[in-house]
Formats: sequence, structure tokens, C-alpha cells
Amino acid sequence: MPAPETDATAPRPVDPVALARWRDRLRRAPQAPWLHTEAARRMAERLAIVKLQPQAVAAWGLQPAHDRSLLAAAYPQARITAVDPDGRPPDAAPSPWWRGLLSRAPTLHHATPDTLPAGEVQLVWSAMLLHTLPRPQAQFQAWHRALAVDGFLMFCTVGPGTLQSLSALYAAAGWPAPMAPLVDMHDLGDMLVAAGLADPVMDQETLRLTWADAPAALAELRTLGLNAAPGRPAGLRTPRWRQRLLDALEQRRGADGRIALEFELVYGHAFKPVPRLRLAPETTVGVDELRRMARRGSSTPRH
Repeated sequence: MPAPETDATAPRPVDPVALARWRDRLRRAPQAPWLHTEAARRMAERLAIVKLQPQAVAAWGLQPAHDRSLLAAAYPQARITAVDPDGRPPDAAPSPWWRGLLSRAPTLHHATPDTLPAGEVQLVWSAMLLHTLPRPQAQFQAWHRALAVDGFLMFCTVGPGTLQSLSALYAAAGWPAPMAPLVDMHDLGDMLVAAGLADPVMDQETLRLTWADAPAALAELRTLGLNAAPGRPAGLRTPRWRQRLLDALEQRRGADGRIALEFELVYGHAFKPVPRLRLAPETTVGVDELRRMARRGSSTPRH
């Protein structure tokens, strides 16, 4: 059955400049947002379902120290390479919150999407990156390129169930949407197949975060950088508008006296299969390629 057609060049309906600005802010942050670290921790627990023990891992994201600590615990013998999605070189001096991790963990190598050799890593790991990119399909293709045959991709992101109650609050007040649209996990699964990856498995869970007051909730929401909607107001909001938002959030206090909002976490993994030989009316296959295909075909199954 042919893979579903997906336009790899079609961007999400988001403001790419706002997304790029958010990625820069995340790089400079003294620590990752709590939701990001918790999502990565939960994704790391899922590594146990895959029997393959990768020797080369690409940590594709914006928090290399945290990713490396989780991956080194799972695969202490693996070579871990941090890949910045925008091709930014690492800082000459690491931030203070990295130093303790750097002293205890194996060396973290660095590469860009262009300099990472194709087909040489057995695991591509990406925690909470995909929703900061305007073209998820193109990113899946880049991950497919990086993976070795029978290597696997594992990623997590946020799904459209995120902040639904906040979106309803904005709609009731007549305000523009508070965040950019997010991609449904079933559409992400279709994109994985279209990118050439196999056996995709998608699942999700909803976390309910609570805060003691509205200013605390608003402060944490700002660290998540989800509002890249192209229709968001271009200028600064007024103090009066901010107070209206705080008042509306205060009205959401539950029976426990705390303000709650929901976040949908989406997890996915897939394998890179042996490439299929495309047959034309007349096809010539070299001896070396036939030998490589035979070796792959006789390899140990991954499951």
C-alpha cells in the first residue's frame, strides 16, 4: 500500500519567526521548562520497549545536557551527539547549570543537521522539539536520513489537547487564539510513514498542571513558547487586558483552591526499514548492492 502523500514543504499555520525566537530563548534559558524535563523523563522510560542497544545516538533538540543525562543512563556505552535543529554551534562556555552534568556524563559531541553523517546513528532522540518547528514533515525526513537501517526514532511533543480550557476562555472573551495550532498524533503518524519510516507507534497522555495563583500560571505558560499563532496581536497588551486575563484564570480555581490547565503529551517511535528496490521496466543492480541487500535481509530481526 503506498504511503500517504504529504507535502514536505507545506508549513504549519504558524509564525516561523516567533518559533525561531522561542528556540533562541530556550537555548539561553538557565534551565529547561518543567514540562519539557518531565516529558523527556517519561519518554526515556519508553526506551525499554526497544531491544536494540544503540552505539551511536543523535540527541536532536535544544537542551543537550538534560537529554544526554537521560540517554547516558540508558546507554552508557553509546556515543551521544547533540544536533541543534537550526545548525547553531554550541556555546564556547557551557551555562552554569550544565557543569555538574558535564563532569559526570560521557563526552557530548556536537553536529548540525548538515554535518551529521547520513545513516550512522541507531537512535534519533528528540524531546519537545517538534512543536517549535514550522515543518514537521521535513523534520521527519531529516531524521530518516540520519538513521541507520533498523535504527529507530523516538520523540515527544505537545498535541492539540493542550490548553483547551485556556483556548475556550480566550474565545469566550472574544480574544484571538492563545496559541498556535498543534498537530494531531494521527497526522504525525501519517507523516512518519510518508518520510519512509516504518512501524510507527503513537500514544498520548494528558497532564493536569496546577498553580497556587494566576500570576504563577501565566509566568510558567510564558516559558513554554506555544503562542506562535500568525493572528496574535503584534503589539504589547495593556495592563488592563492582563488584569482581565488574571481575573479569568482566578475564576478557574478548583475545589482544591488551585488553578489547573491541561497539556497533551504525544509520544512516537518508528524504525528505518531496509530500503525497497524501485523497479523500472529494466533495472540494473550492482553486485555490491546485491551483497548489501543480502546481508540486511539475513540480519537478526529487531523485535
